[in-house]
Parts: sequence; C-alpha cells; structure tokens
Amino acid sequence: MHIFWIVVMGAIAIAWVASAIDLAMGIRTIPWLRDAAPLEDEKCPAVSILFAGRDEAEKMPGAIATMLALDYPRYEVIAVDDRSVDATGAILAAGAKKDARLKPARVDSLPAGWLGKPHALEKAYERSSGEWLVFTDADVHFKPDVLRRVIALADGMKWDHLTLLAAPKLYTFGEKVAMMFFSTCFLIGTRPWRANDPKSRGYSGIGAFQLVRRSAYEKAGTHRRLAMEVIDDLKLGKIVKEAGFRSGVARGEDAVSVHWHAGLANIVRGTTKNFFAATGFRLPVLASQVLGTLAMFVLPVAALAFLDGWALVFAATSSIFALIIATGAARAIGASPFYGLTYPIGAVIICWMLLRSTAVTLWQGGVTWRGTFYPIEELKRGVV
Repeated sequence: MHIFWIVVMGAIAIAWVASAIDLAMGIRTIPWLRDAAPLEDEKCPAVSILFAGRDEAEKMPGAIATMLALDYPRYEVIAVDDRSVDATGAILAAGAKKDARLKPARVDSLPAGWLGKPHALEKAYERSSGEWLVFTDADVHFKPDVLRRVIALADGMKWDHLTLLAAPKLYTFGEKVAMMFFSTCFLIGTRPWRANDPKSRGYSGIGAFQLVRRSAYEKAGTHRRLAMEVIDDLKLGKIVKEAGFRSGVARGEDAVSVHWHAGLANIVRGTTKNFFAATGFRLPVLASQVLGTLAMFVLPVAALAFLDGWALVFAATSSIFALIIATGAARAIGASPFYGLTYPIGAVIICWMLLRSTAVTLWQGGVTWRGTFYPIEELKRGVV
C-alpha cells in the first residue's frame, strides 16, 4: 500500500510540475491590453457592438451606458431583445431615441433548429455594418478607451479574432471562491495562450468580449455554425481558428468587467445548462473531469494527514504548486491572495456543479435556456 501511494502521489506531483512550467511559460506570452497604444481617430475602422438580452431590465441600463460612452469615432450598438417579457424592450427603445448609435431589434419567436442566444446574435450581425464586430453580453461594462486599444492590438498582432479576458466584479465570499477556481481551471484546462499560436489547434472565447473581423466571421460560417451550440462563446473562437484565421487572447484587466451572477447559489443555478454541455454531453468526459479535479486539487491535501516518507513529500509538492497557481488566479480576478487557500473548497464546488448539471440535464432529457426546452439528442447533434 505504501508503494501505491508513492506512485499515485508521485504521478500527481509530476503532473503539477509539468502544468506549472507550462503555465509559467504560457501566461507571459499573453499580451496586456494596456500596452496597446490607442488608435488615432483617422485610423479607427467602423465597429459594431452586438449583444442579445432576455429579461435584462435590471442589469442592461448600466452596461449600455458604458457602451454609449466609448471614446471611439465610428461605432454602433446592435441590441437584440430576445423575447423578453420585462422592460428590456422599452429600455432599448428609450435609449435609441436618445442616441442613434443604439439600434435595437426584437425577436418574437424562435425558429426550429436554433438556440435563442445564437439566433439573436445572428440577427444582430445581419443588422450590423462594422468592419469589426464585438460580441458581448447585456451586463458587460466597458472602459472608454477599450475599442481604440483592442483594435490597435488586433492590428498589431495581425489577429482576425481576439478574446479579451474580462475582470469579474465579485462581492461575496462564495463568488470569490468559485471564480478563483474557475480561473484556475480556465488556465489549466484551456491554456488560452495556445490560441495565440497559429500552428496550434488551441482556441479560446468568452461571452464578455470577443472581437472578430467581419470577413473572418462570415467565412467561418457566422452564428449559423453555432445554431445549436450551448457554449457558443467558446466555440466562436474554435470556428474562426478552424477556418484558417489568426486568433489571440489578451488580458483586459478592468477594461471590460462584469458581475456574472449574484452569490454562489446563482452561479450554481446559472451554469446548470453549461457544464454538461461543455463535455459534449459525454459521460466519460464528465467522469474524467470530476476524478481529475479531485485527484489534482483535493486528494494531495487530504492525504497529508496520513502519509509519510516520499508519498508525503510528493503530496506536499502537489499541494504547494496548487496553492501557488490558485493564489495567482485569485490575484488575477482582483481577490485577496488568501483566497488561494480555498482551492480545495473550489474544487469540490465545481465537481458538484458538474455533477448537478449532468443530473439535471439527464433528468429533464435536455436543457431549458431562455424559456425554451431543447432535447438532449438535438443538442448533441449541434455540438461544434
């Protein structure tokens, strides 16, 4: 049994050392948006900011205010009200009367073969005219100079698609614990710097901010390619990269910010549709994610109390590397470094979320999103 634990803990320690080296080398290659000099007026191409909202009357006004306060000479905001039953439509109509750059549209019914969000974003694209498109969400806040800098960065790096890592607004202990661990998993699981390498098949995409050249978006197939894809934001990066265009990821700090969900309970509920979908609705992938997370983040810490010798050394090594990476993730999201100590709790939470998402999806036989139910077999066929 002693040899068993030496082998197990040794393998986990090796995995942590390899991950730490990869992270250390990869993260430094991700550029900072703040280092890009803002474009002068005459060099600013036309930009269309696109988002789809359903029942966003509470959060949307603050987000739109920042979008219409951008320091940029040529842009429009295409906002699609996706079958809202609250005051979303009225807010958009009133805003459009005050500022002609805001161009609202309304979706009253959803055609077969579409999820609500991809369909609404497709409609937004059809109404747009910009050379560059920005896909965002109805609750995202922009700093005034973000467009000048992000276009300059994309041009300078010769990227056709750019994912900007946004700053989360966090208020509660549960939000910080969950988002710290999400950030850790995002770095280790997706290795976003691989998107910046044209020779790599790696890709990235988040809903808060994606910039894509119109011609690249069209050749990639637009959101028609993502019509039944639940994680459409991530897969937008995939289809652009697979179409042969150059893609990249940059650190935006607070140039783009969002309060995702209020409280841990809402984070858990809000991701129910996403987590099993992220596995491609495949149970073996889910099992490997849950077991891998527990093995890497929880087992070494739990084992410290009963191991000795080399097994203890390997467990301690794994725990230290996990703590270092989690502490870095905590600082990256603007939380105290001490939140790095909560990574075993975060690991248990995310495993629960994975299992809960899977159980709910299988029990319902599909996913309910924006008031519409989608059978799981139909969603499986739509995975990109």
